[in-house]
Amino acid sequence: MWWQAVLVGVVCLAVLIVWPFITEKIPGSLIAVFVGIAMVKLLDMKVNTIGNLYTISNELPSLTLPDFSFEAIKEILPDAFTIAILAAIESLLSCVVADGMINSHHRSNMELIAQGAGNIGSALFGGIPATGAIARTAANIKNGGRTPIAGITHSVVLVLILLMPYASLIPMPTIAAILFIVAYNMCQWRTFVHLCKTAPKSDILVLVVTFVLTVAFDLVVAIEVGMLIAVILFMKRMSDESVVSGWKYYDPDEDPDGPELKQVPKYVRVYEISGPMFFGDADRLTAVNFKEFTRVIIIRMRGVPALDATAMHAMEQLYERCSSHNIRLVFSHVNEQPYHTMEKSGFIEKVGKENFRPHIDDALEWADKMAGSAMEGQKK
Repeated sequence: MWWQAVLVGVVCLAVLIVWPFITEKIPGSLIAVFVGIAMVKLLDMKVNTIGNLYTISNELPSLTLPDFSFEAIKEILPDAFTIAILAAIESLLSCVVADGMINSHHRSNMELIAQGAGNIGSALFGGIPATGAIARTAANIKNGGRTPIAGITHSVVLVLILLMPYASLIPMPTIAAILFIVAYNMCQWRTFVHLCKTAPKSDILVLVVTFVLTVAFDLVVAIEVGMLIAVILFMKRMSDESVVSGWKYYDPDEDPDGPELKQVPKYVRVYEISGPMFFGDADRLTAVNFKEFTRVIIIRMRGVPALDATAMHAMEQLYERCSSHNIRLVFSHVNEQPYHTMEKSGFIEKVGKENFRPHIDDALEWADKMAGSAMEGQKK
């Protein structure tokens, strides 16, 4: 009868809420299971149990080796790759949730390698791919789990439950009550509200869209769309942070008390790039311009941590544009990753290794020397 199921669920929910105030050494969910079984059996309630709805086999699965063939691999590989990526994302998401609950820091490599090994072993015994489950992780933490021993214990208990018929006695309303508490503990609604009030609009958009898709569809769809939106917004944010700005000429006679600035010859222009250079903002290099009397352009790159292939192509176009006007390019303070990218593409050899200077003062001195030589050559 429906009211008996509601009664069992409400009593088990009350046990789950009250028990932590009594003691945290014994999980409240375990007590709720015993209470639910006792109510159904002793009071002869007409409530569905796991055994009424499902058949639980107490036999361990047998080892089954897969049938390897090129056609099978070709057909399954795209799906396998997608599942592996989503499983990794969900497992790391579970780790992040756990970190927030216990103020810790997970080891990503260990998590993913263990998950991969576990899924390979599971497939050999007829299992399906699994991830680090957020619900069970949250339940584990709420019941005192802090170390890998908790996960090992969880696995051993599940095997014992599989081998014994007692799991079939657990009432479904008890399972519902436990899942209700687990969902409440892992939802962190206070953090959700706080983020909606204080986070940037782009982050709120990702949060709300992911939340709605999780409720309307499932976690896989939500993660796919949420990751896509986050990547697009990240590229937009990085593009906004990248700036190509030219140095302005300053007359010390106008402000004798002004700051001491670099002496830049009239025929030398200096442009400073700040932020990562990637395909989202490669067109910013079009802001580099020059006058008829310009002989050298210095590109100061101390604020560029990364350079991708699209930005590298834009840099080559800038070099070609300068070469067509007999203008030399000099680079100052190029960081390791951009320098390696330039070297690999042959750009350094094209520009000349001597035109890559470690400091802006060195670059200005070198530019002055080259511009002077070029002007003397034109006079002759």
